Amino acid sequence: MSRHPTLRWAQTSDRLFITIDLPDAQDVKLKLDPEGKFCFSAVSGTEKIPYEVDIDLYDKVDINESKASIGMRNILYLIEKAEKKWWSRLLKQEGKPPVFVKIDWDKWIDEDEEKGDNSGNDMDFSSLDFSKLGLDPGGGMGADAFGEDDEDDNDIDDEGENKEGEKVDQTPLAGPINESGSSSKEPDAKA
Repeated sequence: MSRHPTLRWAQTSDRLFITIDLPDAQDVKLKLDPEGKFCFSAVSGTEKIPYEVDIDLYDKVDINESKASIGMRNILYLIEKAEKKWWSRLLKQEGKPPVFVKIDWDKWIDEDEEKGDNSGNDMDFSSLDFSKLGLDPGGGMGADAFGEDDEDDNDIDDEGENKEGEKVDQTPLAGPINESGSSSKEPDAKA
């Protein structure tokens, strides 16, 4: 019985990228017809274990412009679509795809990215001088980045004055809390 290799895919409006992960593939056979029937078979390993994929692609393809490349670790297919449009899925059948079919996130491009609406995804940071951001050598934000000195977090001196010399009210917002949790200075009334 044949096994299914992992098949990763991505697309643009005019082509599909299909990568079949199968190290040391031998006797690789590919059949692609214009209606979108994609058949792959190969053997791999010292035991010559057979692998195959037989799927119906979502729509028609241009077999004359499609290409394949067999590498040591995988087989790459560049399949031209017959009609320039985005497919909602790889396979013609609806529902959950087989477990061996996965999205190739390394090659994936969203439809809006292809149209040129990158929405800030390709911002150019080359003119930005990160040394002016106050990062310390360890990569974190140093205290100087916020205009603070390292010695004291308190901006009020011992006499109750702030750095500008103005008197600051240091009255506590609440009284001390006794053991029962009450902030009242009176002992708790016991019933």
